[in-house]
Amino acid sequence: MLTTEAAFTLRKWTVKEYHKLGEIGIFNPEERLELIEGNIIKLSAKGTVHASATRRTASLLHNLVGNQAAVYNKSPIALDDNSEPEPDIAVVRIDPFDYATHHPTPSEVYLIIEVADSSLTFDREIKAKAYARSGIADYWVLNVNERQLHVFREPAEDGYQSEVILGESASISPLEFPAFNIAILAMLPPIMP
Repeated sequence: MLTTEAAFTLRKWTVKEYHKLGEIGIFNPEERLELIEGNIIKLSAKGTVHASATRRTASLLHNLVGNQAAVYNKSPIALDDNSEPEPDIAVVRIDPFDYATHHPTPSEVYLIIEVADSSLTFDREIKAKAYARSGIADYWVLNVNERQLHVFREPAEDGYQSEVILGESASISPLEFPAFNIAILAMLPPIMP
């Protein structure tokens, strides 16, 4: 039996090319996709626990920040020319045109939160590296299965230099809003009997 190995490289996509593919109808409109470091990632369906945690957290943040920031759900963030993720929740600087001319960039992002039920490894490794490289200072992963919050801070080129895992009984303040004390339990769906 003859075995041959071929060296290959993956073809990376730019944000501009990714948008063009969408415009010409390459993607099914129902597909949930993100561009992360040049790779087009197909996202899994969101379960009820994930959706509940996302709604609860977004509502909590919206009530806390009021008119000091905008809270977006599943809206694109322009990290660089090769990454345009759609985080579950992004707390961003208020834009007078509501970002009609561009997606929020890292300098306009205060906090990103990903809610993880089946995506914990992806969110903690792949997305964390992309967010860190872009300088996102405050990145949280809400692990709904273990009822924990992973807090990533101190971004660097090779990833976050700090990861702290908090249990559901803890609370936290966003870096940009230190006066706000958020109970992690309030972000999590209630446990059904």
